[in-house]
Amino acid sequence: MKSNRKVIDDKEIDHKQVVSRIGGCYKKTVEKVKQELERYHLIAGIGYKGLTVQQFQELRTQLPETSKLLVAKNTLVLKAIEGTKWKALKSCMNAWLFVHSEEIPTALKPYRTFQKEKKLEDNDFTGVVFEGKFYGPEEFKALENLPTRAKVYAQFLGALKGPASAVVGTIQAPARDLIMGLQAYCKKLEEECVGRS
Repeated sequence: MKSNRKVIDDKEIDHKQVVSRIGGCYKKTVEKVKQELERYHLIAGIGYKGLTVQQFQELRTQLPETSKLLVAKNTLVLKAIEGTKWKALKSCMNAWLFVHSEEIPTALKPYRTFQKEKKLEDNDFTGVVFEGKFYGPEEFKALENLPTRAKVYAQFLGALKGPASAVVGTIQAPARDLIMGLQAYCKKLEEECVGRS
């Protein structure tokens, strides 16, 4: 029977022990990623080629606090997204941008800026899941051009203000017409009094 032990640098290594430690670490990492997935509004897959560790670190500093860039083994991420609303991302491998905010354009803009500054056109988004829907690279512009929450609220309030102003104007119109009529009548009486004098 062959031994699973090997001697390296005068130290005996048991391969079964190493594999079981790696497997345990793998499971913990998958569970951690699964827990993280529940907190996010959007996850984007980024295909990267030739980016250095230093470039990834620089990019991470430019992302808002609500975003997180993860580079992980594809098999690990595949295992974590299995059976979740993120499962459509299985074809979008390499790096992952997790967004924990509803301000999607604000979260995506730093990557686009970094991409243009470093001339990394080949390192683009490969797919996104937002609100349970998968967006491919060709549909990605729609997400980048979403209005911010503040803009949506302003538009909504503007839409409410228009009809409300019209209602107020309609309610005030009879009173305004009465006042204008009385003012015209008073002016006419004054002119008649001045004309008799």
